[in-house]
Amino acid sequence: MDIKSLDAKNYGNWPMPVKAVACVLIFLLVLLLGYLFKIKETFDTRDDLMIEEEQLLVTFRDKQGKVVNLEDYKKQLAEMEELLRQMVRQLPSKTEMPDLLVDVSQTALSSGIDTELFEPGSEAPKEFYAEKPIKIRMAGTYHQFGSFVSGVASLPRVVILTMHDVSLKPQAAQAQAPGKPARQTAVGPSGILILEGTVKTYRYLEDEEVPSGDAAANAAAPAGGTK
Repeated sequence: MDIKSLDAKNYGNWPMPVKAVACVLIFLLVLLLGYLFKIKETFDTRDDLMIEEEQLLVTFRDKQGKVVNLEDYKKQLAEMEELLRQMVRQLPSKTEMPDLLVDVSQTALSSGIDTELFEPGSEAPKEFYAEKPIKIRMAGTYHQFGSFVSGVASLPRVVILTMHDVSLKPQAAQAQAPGKPARQTAVGPSGILILEGTVKTYRYLEDEEVPSGDAAANAAAPAGGTK
């Protein structure tokens, strides 16, 4: 049969085999268009939902595990809060701070350090502690500074000193005064170093000093520093 002889406008008179082939082609075309514009989109949505389901299952298992251990977590949290509260209480109190500053200054003196400046500044209250900046300028050797740090650590109260904009440099050469020996300036175990800058020390706030609503937060010491 010559396909070219078929009249496209009069397909009702086409032979039955041709009609059957045309119906099959139209059916396949409808399936292809349906897949591209409807079924494929449904499959993509299904894949997205399956991925979302896996994520939700992971989240559910994680939260379920936390719920199961909730009481243990609460107990551990209470123990940690009590431990931190006890640690904070080891910091100096308001009445102990003046004596503590004297002790730190005396420790530097007994270590052989030449304290050229030791100037406490205004206290800055935080949530559950207060920090007090101290401007310092000290001259000494490595061993003397090491002895100073060791002495501060052995004080009866916990002393936290954090460094802020502090520099440690060899002492600059100075003109020798008549009749006086020049100070040693070599960098080394016996060389004179200048420690200059600002350090901060901390104390705990009394219950009446803690802002309203934060009394229970009096449970942690400031991070970092030297005991």
